[in-house]
Amino acid sequence: LAALSLEEIIARNFILEGGAAVVVDVVDSSNLERNLYLAVQLLEMKVKVVLALNMIDVARGRHIQIDERELSQLLGVPVVPTNGKKGVGIRELLDAAIDQARDTGNSQARRTVQYGTEVEEELAKIVAKLTDALSLGNKASERWLAVKLLEGDPDVGKKVSAVLGDDGVREQVEVSREHLINIFADPPEILMADARYGFISGAVKQAVRVEATDRIHLSEAIDKVLTNRLFGPLILLLILYCVYVFTFQGSEPLVQAFEAFFNGLGRVAGAVIVLGFVPLIAFMFFAIAILEDTGYMARIAFMLDRVLRGFGLHGASMLALMVAGGLAGGCAVPGIMATRTMREPKERLVTILVAPLMNCGAKLPVYALLIGAFFPGNKAGMMLLLTFISWAAVLAAARVIRFTVLSGPSAPFVLELPPYRMPTLRGLLIHTWERTWMYIKKAGTVILAISVLLWAMMSFPSLPTETRKDFESRVSERTAAFLAEPAAKDVFRSEKDLAAFKKFREEFQQGDHERLKAENPAFFNLAQALDAEKSGRTSGDPAPSTVALARAYQQFIKQKQAVEADEQMERLKHTIGGRLGVALEPISRTINFDWRTNIALVGGFAAKEVVVATLGTAYSLGEVNPEQEVSLPEKLKNEPGWNPLTAFTLILFVMFYAPCFVTLVVMRRETGTWKWPAFAMTYTTSMAYLIALAVYSAGSFFGLGL
Repeated sequence: LAALSLEEIIARNFILEGGAAVVVDVVDSSNLERNLYLAVQLLEMKVKVVLALNMIDVARGRHIQIDERELSQLLGVPVVPTNGKKGVGIRELLDAAIDQARDTGNSQARRTVQYGTEVEEELAKIVAKLTDALSLGNKASERWLAVKLLEGDPDVGKKVSAVLGDDGVREQVEVSREHLINIFADPPEILMADARYGFISGAVKQAVRVEATDRIHLSEAIDKVLTNRLFGPLILLLILYCVYVFTFQGSEPLVQAFEAFFNGLGRVAGAVIVLGFVPLIAFMFFAIAILEDTGYMARIAFMLDRVLRGFGLHGASMLALMVAGGLAGGCAVPGIMATRTMREPKERLVTILVAPLMNCGAKLPVYALLIGAFFPGNKAGMMLLLTFISWAAVLAAARVIRFTVLSGPSAPFVLELPPYRMPTLRGLLIHTWERTWMYIKKAGTVILAISVLLWAMMSFPSLPTETRKDFESRVSERTAAFLAEPAAKDVFRSEKDLAAFKKFREEFQQGDHERLKAENPAFFNLAQALDAEKSGRTSGDPAPSTVALARAYQQFIKQKQAVEADEQMERLKHTIGGRLGVALEPISRTINFDWRTNIALVGGFAAKEVVVATLGTAYSLGEVNPEQEVSLPEKLKNEPGWNPLTAFTLILFVMFYAPCFVTLVVMRRETGTWKWPAFAMTYTTSMAYLIALAVYSAGSFFGLGL
């Protein structure tokens, strides 16, 4: 609680301002001496504390025996051994916390660290100047404030100055600090830290017994392999590949089932399309939860720290980037908020600016859609490639920003590697459900609302009356021409007969042929001939006149659908969304994106999942043959202009272009200005376009993926 970083200041201020009835300090029993430093700081603040000796099973496995009663007497606070993984000691911990909050469990005499004669004398002089200091908070004490002032704590110094002004306090602090430095040749904060560790060391010696053993702990043995400079990165790549294989292959049956279910709910609700990817998202979150709960995620941060430092990032940036989607499936919003633990402002800011380039969970539906449609043979390999590309872009962008706009020295990074643990199924399911439920809520609220708005933009205004009449006239001309065909005159006398045959054919495809043949032999023979033409097999040896009629009818339907398709496209282009998409085509055509893709990308500014929803809406609104219901991947595969190169270009553009609106708002909140969100939106979109242009141009030149 030295208040050197934002999360330390927030935690300490919350305690000081009376927000906590009791503080439960959860410590690692297997690393007690280092963990007790926070406990000693809490004791100095004169707050009610309960000490939870967590991971007691790990400590005992390492032959560390802790006498919690002795430790409780030495510290003057309740001490409860716990095993959070198995829920051992939780009820006792809660009881102790309630007793402390009610002032019934604080019977022990609270111990106070003594800093030595010289330091104590200087503290007494500062305390004498702090007569009104208790108004800073009902949890603060004069001695604690004196300690923090002597340590040079800037946050406490500002608060004391705001209350007391320069009423001799600042002068006394400077005199005392100088006096102690002259005596010990070290600043007071070093002296006081040594005194705290000395106090802790004495308590540990009395309350903790470690059996002599020469064996290497299991976690250390595993780390010799998993974090090895040579084998560690190779193992990491293999693990990532396995994660993506598990995600795609494991979720595929459920994705297909969800897709079939939601397709039956209608085409307009774009959120329905996104919900079809819930199983894939859940499998990804489950795999990430395994990496986190086993302790391997911290090892990934450790191994990549060496890489990050070479690009001007901080080791703590790794944690934020992993949260933002370092393994795909995260979210830039909590990733940006995780930068609060970073002390160096410039390193924190550059991490905020590059975090949206990670493969967040919102981009996964786009990846899954396009990979499934155009790269079905190697889904896991494609996801691994996209992970590499994302990290490469993050590092490149960070280096450029760090050594131009935000140049400056890097701060050191310290990370504790937790012991490896066997995750519990309950814990994994909880983590998976919490994250998946957040995704579902987003799809059912934000994405649904945006999808409805975009659907409205692609539906209004309608075509002018003259234009509609022109298309109707073209359909009537083709209908009249077909009815005038010699082969059609005996079967179809008017448009009413055409409508009747359409209904008849639907019943024919459902069966009950005997009844239909008796009702209308001419319709039956034509339907049978059309079925034979479609399947490529001879059925019933139809007469030449019937075959000729079937072919004429097929030609008529194709011509009619072509006119209707033209009308649908013209209607879409006339809408608000269509006009916006068409306006962007002069730029997007250079990377082979048409106006419908442009609409989807504009919707993606609100939320990246909307890209899939809007593509589904745009291509569904363009359909003219509802009898041939196909999935969105199939529609894109069969759509002119779409090919693997276009799909890969779109994936890259979605990966890099502007952060979603919520991310920009969080950026504004974390940086305190709209300047940096505007910068992020500008540079990411520019980078996305240049990368997409380079990839599409190179692919077209070499004939790749066309």
